[in-house]
Amino acid sequence: MGFLDNLKSKGLLAGDQLKTKVGQFKSKDFAEASMATCALIAAADGSIEPQERQKTAAFIASNDVLSVFNAGDLRESFDKWCGKLTADYDFGKIEALQAVGKLRSKPEQARAVVQVGVVIGGADGDFDPTEQRAVREICQAVGIDPSEFGVA
Repeated sequence: MGFLDNLKSKGLLAGDQLKTKVGQFKSKDFAEASMATCALIAAADGSIEPQERQKTAAFIASNDVLSVFNAGDLRESFDKWCGKLTADYDFGKIEALQAVGKLRSKPEQARAVVQVGVVIGGADGDFDPTEQRAVREICQAVGIDPSEFGVA
């Protein structure tokens, strides 16, 4: 099985497992970390194109994994993180990683947020190297070995 096939299969499995876990983690910190993660993946190449932002926002709103949260609240949070990354990418990235890092002491929630990143990164069928790098940085923020998610 090739790398992309393996990743896709892990992504599907992660999506199923994630749906179960997210329901257990219905908290503001988890929601914020998830949306910061989505924005980091969208901005992985250093900018967020309007169509990329719209596609990611639509995916978030329609994704059954994140359906335990209010869609309007998720959209507002995602837009906030995109705005920070667009205004000043480096500073926005630091802030977003700090929001993700709040889950460092909650390993199961941290893993679920990384899985959100993997699912978002692979949603278009192309989990490119910049998105993989963003997932590695998210792993580092929460103290998880990126090899656990195949992005070492």
